[in-house]
Amino acid sequence: MELGRIERLDLRTVWPHEAHSLTPWLLANADVLADVLGIDLELTAAEHGVGSFALDLIGRDLTNDCVLIVENQLTPTDHDHLGKLITYAAGTDAQTVVWLAPSFREEHREALDLLNNLGGERVRFFGIELGAIRIGDSVPAPLLELRVEPNDWHAQLSAVARGVSQGSGKPALYLEFWSRFLDRVREERPGWTRAKKPGSSNWFAMACPFKGGPYYAVSFAQGGKLRCELYIDYADGDAVAALYSNLLARRERIEAIYGTALSWEALPDRRASRIGDYTDGDVTNTDSHDQYIDWFFDSGRRLREAINDVAGEVVGGAALDMA
Repeated sequence: MELGRIERLDLRTVWPHEAHSLTPWLLANADVLADVLGIDLELTAAEHGVGSFALDLIGRDLTNDCVLIVENQLTPTDHDHLGKLITYAAGTDAQTVVWLAPSFREEHREALDLLNNLGGERVRFFGIELGAIRIGDSVPAPLLELRVEPNDWHAQLSAVARGVSQGSGKPALYLEFWSRFLDRVREERPGWTRAKKPGSSNWFAMACPFKGGPYYAVSFAQGGKLRCELYIDYADGDAVAALYSNLLARRERIEAIYGTALSWEALPDRRASRIGDYTDGDVTNTDSHDQYIDWFFDSGRRLREAINDVAGEVVGGAALDMA
């Protein structure tokens, strides 16, 4: 058998300029970053202003429902970019912070580890080494390798302090439920999420066709209910109202595809709106967890079919192809 050999390429032959080629490529290929981080994310803007500075990329970590930022470079890590990374994280209130570079100096790896220890579960710092490869005459391919990630041991200690790891209380039940849910997703609906780790909150978020804030979510809602929804949230309240109104105008068609009436909630006391469905369920009823997951899968599939059917019209044909 004849096998090819991997050839590592000079990054400058693939991305000649950081701001003009690497940053735009990352903005258009956020899925590559999502795969290595193991979360659902979207990148929404490049050269985002932070005071008198310009952050390379900003977006959202959909898995953890927070601001995500990326500082990228085509040279080995240096103190200048480390300082920028911290400044941008503070200026955007980011909780998922990514530093992308061809190589990481040991002192900068240690600095990110320290920041992860200090940030606990509130802020996550990642260091990713960027490479480019090809085999024979193939086109170049990106190679992203995770070199620094949040300290799992520190997260476990924090979880113990909250009672999560003691096997008691709702956080522990949520953690157990979402672990089982994620196992099923990986087997049956791998296109729904890139998340690799379950959380201990009452909800689980996944990507949707609309960038910049909205997401699909399944959750244990108040009043002993399960909820499957499209949650519409933008920093701009007018954008929330516009998308909600556009979808509401197509209510009959959406509900016909979904198969039953949905709950349309404008949520005037919040910035967000939602479109969802409910059924009875409580996380403490562990004997019914498999049935709850069945309902989340069925309602999630039908909701995606209904929303995807109209998404292209609502966002001018820019809807994502969600599995």
